[in-house]
Amino acid sequence: MERCGWVGMDALYEAYHDTDWGVPEYDSRALWEKLILDGFQAGLSWITILRKRENFRAAFQGFDPNIIATWGEEDVLRLLADPGIIRHRGKIEAAIGNARVWQQIEAEGGFDSYLWDYVGGAPIQNQWQSLSEVPTQTDLSVKISKDLKKRGFKFCGPTIVYAFMQAVGMVNDHLVTCPCHVPVARLGQSKRP
Repeated sequence: MERCGWVGMDALYEAYHDTDWGVPEYDSRALWEKLILDGFQAGLSWITILRKRENFRAAFQGFDPNIIATWGEEDVLRLLADPGIIRHRGKIEAAIGNARVWQQIEAEGGFDSYLWDYVGGAPIQNQWQSLSEVPTQTDLSVKISKDLKKRGFKFCGPTIVYAFMQAVGMVNDHLVTCPCHVPVARLGQSKRP
């Protein structure tokens, strides 16, 4: 059995694929972090984000949305000067605004519940045989993207949302020929705690 074909030969990518990608994530803050990082990835490769992930965590105070929601122009300028992250004003400003939207959704019943309710609290178990079968977006990612945008989120188009759903285990898109497919499927057999 071989890893999913998108992994390549990079050790960082392999570790991410084997231990993180597709594993169901139920923590509201961690879900928000992954959605923000997926937004920063727009137009770039995921390995670029992985290589800068720890720098992002330091620059964004552990991705605490309650802290980031208070930030303003001074913080935007600080982040634009940080070579350890992706220095894109629109994405930085979106992260700050998205933190404020996260707070609203969290107060309504939890960001985790909001997202996991879309899949009935348990991951969708796909049975893809090859990478060519794996979609870049689905009707569900379009629906989630539209609702997030309506609430004020930015950098959360249907393709970003589907990549996020894959990363946080809302869907199991490990190929059936991948050694991670069955273990990740087992993790998703029970509903969100």
